[in-house]
Amino acid sequence: MELHEYQTKSLLSRFGIPTPPYYVITSEMEIEERVKRSGLKEGVVKAQIHAGGRGKAGGVKIGKSADELIKHAREMLGKRFVTPQTGPEGLVSSTLILTPLVDVRHEYYISLVVDRRAAAVSVLASTEGGVEIEEVLKRDPRKLLRENVSESGRLHSFQIMRLLSGLQWKDEVAEQGRKIIDALTQLFLHFDMLTLEINPLVLTKQGTLLAVDAKATVDDNALYRQKEIAYLFDDSQLPKRELEAKRNDLAYVAMQGNIGCMVNGAGLAMATMDLIKFWGGSPANFLDVGGGASEEKVIKGFEIILSDPSVEAILVNIFGGIMSCEIIAKALIKAVSTASRSVPIVVRLEGTHVHEARTLLEKSKLPLYFAKDLDDAAKHIVKGR
Repeated sequence: MELHEYQTKSLLSRFGIPTPPYYVITSEMEIEERVKRSGLKEGVVKAQIHAGGRGKAGGVKIGKSADELIKHAREMLGKRFVTPQTGPEGLVSSTLILTPLVDVRHEYYISLVVDRRAAAVSVLASTEGGVEIEEVLKRDPRKLLRENVSESGRLHSFQIMRLLSGLQWKDEVAEQGRKIIDALTQLFLHFDMLTLEINPLVLTKQGTLLAVDAKATVDDNALYRQKEIAYLFDDSQLPKRELEAKRNDLAYVAMQGNIGCMVNGAGLAMATMDLIKFWGGSPANFLDVGGGASEEKVIKGFEIILSDPSVEAILVNIFGGIMSCEIIAKALIKAVSTASRSVPIVVRLEGTHVHEARTLLEKSKLPLYFAKDLDDAAKHIVKGR
């Protein structure tokens, strides 16, 4: 679950990490009132979307007067922003934040991530803040500092000293930085985060470190124990089909191809898409119905796939371990019989109750192609239609 900038800053403040003041705007009626309440004569209006690159897309604008701030807010609220991370469909900003300008002496980068290679949480930092960290790494990988959090849940003193030295922080600034790094680590672990990024972390001309921009991602699998923040999920940031899938506990990601995929298991889904690409096709989606999906869930997954007008064929690839192939067959019969449109369907079933499932599908007289194995299924869905 991704968090917006204002949501992340709220959590930062709870852990004692300083941020500039900000005012949240969620409706047209609030714009003028929030600007007047802030007392700002100049400031910044920021669109809140789950994607980077919003500044280049017009999602961050400076206003030199209250009237200009109001004008920017009215133009940006409800606007669809297209960035390299959103894809061509873009994302709508249903929330804005208004914040004052900051007197910047220097900008830094700091983040925490789950590093799967190291099997640890890593703290990343750089003196090159305010830009995409990927660009920094291209120019000079040595600019990125990295320390892994110990099993105690904290960095050792010598690790913090290495970070402070690498960031060239001394005296009072170093003490501020030490507290911020420690608080960020505790925040990250407390809320089961996958990423937590401050970019930039600004050193002001007054000598204060401030988290000027921030974003975070919380592990979806931990939300059952993170009810305190689970409500922060913003469903306006998901495409319609992905939102429908999420509400039905289906793992769905839209892609740019024309072959719909219904699979059980993420690894099998990836292998299925790889083979479709190998034979010259292009997947329209990633859809994992899970290991023990109900008949209703499978039907809903089929409906979601068919609701994508770019889907011209569907490959159903099920390996029944916990999942019964018979459930898939029954769901498939119901889904196809009531579908709003018809497309070619290739079915590959293996595992639990596969013979019963095949018998059901054959009796249904549905126009399906039964593949003898996964390679045959992928080849036929691409070449045989």
